Amino acid sequence: MRLSDTKSRVARQTVDLSGYPDLVVIYLGMRVNRLKGVRTLLSFGRKIREAVAERPDGLLLHEDMIFSFFPPHFGMRQYWRDFESLERWARSLPHQAWWREFLRDSGGTGFWHETYFKRGGMEAIYDDLTVPIGFMHFAPLQSARGGMFTARDRLKLGGQAQIEVPVKEDDIYGKARGSE
Repeated sequence: MRLSDTKSRVARQTVDLSGYPDLVVIYLGMRVNRLKGVRTLLSFGRKIREAVAERPDGLLLHEDMIFSFFPPHFGMRQYWRDFESLERWARSLPHQAWWREFLRDSGGTGFWHETYFKRGGMEAIYDDLTVPIGFMHFAPLQSARGGMFTARDRLKLGGQAQIEVPVKEDDIYGKARGSE
């Protein structure tokens, strides 16, 4: 019997994304590495829920996700109108303050994001992860420094961001030798 001989009981649908030429999808996750990370995870979860409830400009959809219960590894998937909207939000308050706080002390957690662009291109960052996630399973790891420090750099978008990065490379690693 061929498929064409039967009536499908599956309601297949698709979407027309032509109205979203610059669509960006980002997956983000926080994974507990140590017991104190449970508190960090819960704290950041509350802050993010409050921030996305305000519907930042360009955010089309926010969905919470659970990657695992043990160890706790929660995250989200967000759809943004364009990279500039996502970048502007990530570099503004309150996100800017959270990012500074996390980069000072990850609080017993690991954080990651992977970003996918309808126009092409992908980028990712992984901070304090104790196990591979996503692209880490098959792509060579590199230090997130220099030309790999920001999402804009990793995507080789060029141009100038509308808002400066909340945490500069020198703030994390100190001044490079010979740059004084």
